Amino acid sequence: MSGRAGHALSLQGISRRYGDFVAVAEASLEVGSGRFLTLLGPSGSGKTTILMMIAGFVEPSAGRVLLDGRDITAVPPERREFGMVFQGYALFPHMTVAENVAFPLRVRRLGRAEREARVRATLDLVQLDRFADRRPAQLSGGQQQRVALARALVFDPALLLLDEPLSALDKKLRAELQDELKALHRRVGRTFINVTHDQEEALSLSDEIAILNEGRLVQVGAPRELYERPATRFVAGFLGRSNFIEGEAERDAGGIVLRRGGTRVLGVGAARPGRALLSLRPEKIAVLPEGAAEENVVEGRIAAWSYLGTEFSITVGTADLGVLKVQVPSWRIPLMPAEGMAVRLGWPRAAAVAVAEDPA
Repeated sequence: MSGRAGHALSLQGISRRYGDFVAVAEASLEVGSGRFLTLLGPSGSGKTTILMMIAGFVEPSAGRVLLDGRDITAVPPERREFGMVFQGYALFPHMTVAENVAFPLRVRRLGRAEREARVRATLDLVQLDRFADRRPAQLSGGQQQRVALARALVFDPALLLLDEPLSALDKKLRAELQDELKALHRRVGRTFINVTHDQEEALSLSDEIAILNEGRLVQVGAPRELYERPATRFVAGFLGRSNFIEGEAERDAGGIVLRRGGTRVLGVGAARPGRALLSLRPEKIAVLPEGAAEENVVEGRIAAWSYLGTEFSITVGTADLGVLKVQVPSWRIPLMPAEGMAVRLGWPRAAAVAVAEDPA
């Protein structure tokens, strides 16, 4: 790799319509040089359509795509010099690993010596130099994914676009390749734009995540920011799991107080007096031992529970707050759960975050 710095990408109000159907609606997004951005959302949310508009394979119905401030909306895909890794890798089965990686260089008519040097260096980068003479069918799924990455990087692309590159792998291998992809991003310093519907993958890999729903950008931010301070019910429910508590809210010095039945819940965030909604992550709720106190405390009975090795997953029915899902690390649980058992649950004020209802 040449060591060339990453490039900045700007999407300015891009939309894509197919007749009356709006696949993407006025999406604006800034991706800084050398950053790893993930487009995250359920199937049909518009994330792949945005990636295809960035790549140049789909023309926006409105808006502009800029690279380092230069409008490339009308530039054809072959002139954008973007690397791309597809979900199925799209390797040539009759070519060796080295020939697959060399293919973009042959298209660009690089000389043989330079071509071979670049292929060697890129295969070394993805730790596949020993497999240069093998064919794709002789490789594991993870190795094939690395070949696809090498082929996308070998010509020194301005951006690397990733269309669900890990989705074909099993869970264990996917976790291993996430670590490798993150390390590869650090080494090459390029701007990566990734598409996935896997929340854990997005949280693990990304500098920023852009969450989409029904063609609209819902929230953009760093992984921890989105997880800890989701803006809407959809974001809180899609990025991880969440309990939702509805009630009448009033402001106080520390945030908000939400009343539901005879229970008061202390929370944080912006909410006007009146009907409000709090998001409460299951792992932030503790099963309290006898005599313990917390800023929020509610009593209930265990309706169901599961032992998952590292944690217990517990469903607790309460009188005023309804059913609460609780995740407790196995080594920290103060009792052995049983159906019908009375328990006290507690959580700090900062764990209950005000979120907006999703637009109708």
